[in-house]
Amino acid sequence: MAPDPSGWRVLVMEDDGVLAMHISDTLDELGHTVIGPARTVEDALALIDSESVDIALLDVNLGHGKTSYPVAERLNREGIPFAFLTGYGENGVRKAFQDRPVVPKPVSDAHLIETLRQLQNR
Repeated sequence: MAPDPSGWRVLVMEDDGVLAMHISDTLDELGHTVIGPARTVEDALALIDSESVDIALLDVNLGHGKTSYPVAERLNREGIPFAFLTGYGENGVRKAFQDRPVVPKPVSDAHLIETLRQLQNR
């Protein structure tokens, strides 16, 4: 992860286009570079393969029975800090990942910024 909390390369994985744009705009305003946003597991994994990623924000439920857990497992193996985005709170996250920060939906800028600070310390 980049030592400076600004200027990170942040993978955003969110299937809701409006929310993905809001998160991307907020990250951009904070001086970060948005990687994505990715809407599918395949897209996110391809971005991890082709881009440098410092941290990631992952929507848990991608619709149609799909989740971001394969991406979380990959990031975990590579030591890349990440947080989940979910409307279900911490209970919406698989037990194996309940130590990860959660940004509740609807996403507030204040909570997003606080989560970025938490990721800085991981």
